[in-house]
Amino acid sequence: MVETLATHRTQGGTLRYCRHDSASTGTPMRFTVWTPDGEGPFPYLVWLSGLTCTEDNFTTKSGVYAHAARHGIAVVAPDTSPRGEGVADDPAYDLGQGAGFYVDATQAPWTPHFKMYSYITRDLLEAIDGAFPLDAGRRGIFGHSMGGHGALTIALRNPDLFRSVSAFSPIVSPLNCPWGDKAMTAYLGQDRAAWRAHDATALIEDGAGAAFDEILIDQGLADSFLESQLKPQLIEAAAAKAGRKVTVRRREGYDHSYFFIATFIGDHVAWHAERLGGRL
Repeated sequence: MVETLATHRTQGGTLRYCRHDSASTGTPMRFTVWTPDGEGPFPYLVWLSGLTCTEDNFTTKSGVYAHAARHGIAVVAPDTSPRGEGVADDPAYDLGQGAGFYVDATQAPWTPHFKMYSYITRDLLEAIDGAFPLDAGRRGIFGHSMGGHGALTIALRNPDLFRSVSAFSPIVSPLNCPWGDKAMTAYLGQDRAAWRAHDATALIEDGAGAAFDEILIDQGLADSFLESQLKPQLIEAAAAKAGRKVTVRRREGYDHSYFFIATFIGDHVAWHAERLGGRL
């Protein structure tokens, strides 16, 4: 059952802040959903946010809804992790609450609640498809940074659930960056072979998600995390070797912030609309 906590009219549609109980995380989870005016069912996009974010960051900062209204596409933005008393956490910003990395943890103390892969692919979709006029057959996914990693890996592993995927400044290979080393070791353990299912570059190397005609990535060249954490050249090389189309648009002067996202979010919505059948 989905509980609506607040409702706002904006950009010719309705924005709702919602909460529901997740069987995967064993906690209440929050998300926002924006729907255009009309009866639907609407094609829709699921946005996955990055480190430290809640469902509110994208909702208030991205400027996505004017573009979504133009194309008749709904938008859903979930929280990035389970939260609350009794949920494991870490003092650092890149582990624990606000840093779920969209994996199902197998290691203590994270295992009981940190099941964000199952939450996104099952609980969230079942909740929103049952409560709102959304077309499950016309669903795309996109995200930023840690959420870009989540969008890419979840889509590549579930082409039956998502028809399109794009990302801003994604962590394309947790196997090859400090954020990935820390999070994957904590959540999944020392066996790096178990990480491949949550590494977009490795998934492409392994042949996953071949049904996608293209993957779109925007990356700012003034991003302070570009060289150490993000490394888009890794996924480009894997795609070239596999004969897959991954388009990385490098943006001069843009950083890792929501100012970057807000600048190009309209391009991503239009790109998804072409694949989901929104108004063009």
